Amino acid sequence: MGKKARIRPISICLLRRGEEILVHESYDSVKERGFARPLGGGIDFGETSADAAIREIKEELGVDITGVVLLGIVENIFVYEGAPGHEIVFVYDGRFVDESLYEQESLMAMEGKRQFEAVWRSPSALRTGPHRLVPEQLWDFL
Repeated sequence: MGKKARIRPISICLLRRGEEILVHESYDSVKERGFARPLGGGIDFGETSADAAIREIKEELGVDITGVVLLGIVENIFVYEGAPGHEIVFVYDGRFVDESLYEQESLMAMEGKRQFEAVWRSPSALRTGPHRLVPEQLWDFL
């Protein structure tokens, strides 16, 4: 018997540089379409969503954030690589403690053993470019 479908609680953080936000770009090979999502990840049992946002940025980028404020919560039902997904997404605003990070065009990040690049993208690039912002409800906070 396979793994039971479940709703996954996650926290993401909108790190902003002017109008741009920091995102991880990825690609769904089944849909043959790119997407971009702010950094963040799963909330551990016993952890607040705010603490999860802070921890996830620390784990992924190796840096600290401050000024973490809850902007809202969205429900994200989606299909990725042909498999259904369902998330409750706590959306936070925050900023880097080390302000020199805003001068970099991209930041190297880690998720587990996988390395990826986090990049600054403008709203227009996220609306019309090859990597569209997900979940769609994030536009309400930009």
